[in-house]
Amino acid sequence: MRTVFMGTPEFALPVIEGLLTGDYQLVGVYTRPDQPAGRGRQPAPPPVKTYALSRGLPVFQPRSLRREEAVRELASLQPEVIVVAAYGRILPPEALAVPPRGVLNIHPSLLPKYRGPSPVITALLDGESVTGVTVMLLDEGMDTGNILAQRQTAILPHETAGELTHRLFRLGAELLLEVLPKWTAGELKPVPQEEAMATITRLYTKEDGDMDWSLPAAVLERRLRALQPWPGCYTRWEGKLLKVLDGAAAGEVSTAPPGQVVALPRGSAFALAVAAGQGLLGLAEVQLEGRKAQAAEEFLRGYPRFVGVKLPS
Repeated sequence: MRTVFMGTPEFALPVIEGLLTGDYQLVGVYTRPDQPAGRGRQPAPPPVKTYALSRGLPVFQPRSLRREEAVRELASLQPEVIVVAAYGRILPPEALAVPPRGVLNIHPSLLPKYRGPSPVITALLDGESVTGVTVMLLDEGMDTGNILAQRQTAILPHETAGELTHRLFRLGAELLLEVLPKWTAGELKPVPQEEAMATITRLYTKEDGDMDWSLPAAVLERRLRALQPWPGCYTRWEGKLLKVLDGAAAGEVSTAPPGQVVALPRGSAFALAVAAGQGLLGLAEVQLEGRKAQAAEEFLRGYPRFVGVKLPS
């Protein structure tokens, strides 16, 4: 079957790998344009592009699919179906109409819950214990298309957004390979989403990583998991950015005001903690601006004056 794949980040790779193992002729791979990266800000290819070129697949990187010439180019490939996984571009009606078998999208939530750009982050911030993946037909809305299949999975303890996203797209790749033959054979009936159950997520920014120590420690722990690897969580100490790379609610009771750094007794799970609005957030790994990442114990040896300060400072 003539197939076009559209995706950009590393976690989309299991999907394109799965298509290559099946009876699908990948006639084109669409991905975002190269973006500046690293200290030199030189253009770097998306992971999907690097992988596709290594397999000898034709790669297309239009800045927009809304241009008439881009749609003509897509149509010239004569795809029977298009598969989308974290492409990062909205497909206009003209592009959606190109493949006779439609455009199938992998979305990392159990739609209609958590539509939009940040379903994994939002599920973790909300403290969900269960999530899943949806294979759906794309339409002109934001994740509003009919559902072909879903698969549920538990969110693992201490799982970060990065880890969960990778796992969901691996699960999505497996589900897609089950769905595609049935869909093309006419054995699946798309199911409309229940609009009354829909929730919408927003795009998160770097500012969302600024730690609000007035929040309960359990909420701050969820933020650490949800905002890793991006935008990450941070505070400020002596005017410098201090990244909080890893930590968890410590469980100990403290009367210290929110934001105050405390040393925990020997034998505790953490050497350092920060008082929260309720409880303590134990620090496992931090990184001071201009320095390497360090375990909290190592950081404390280098900066003993850190104990007792009130963050941010």
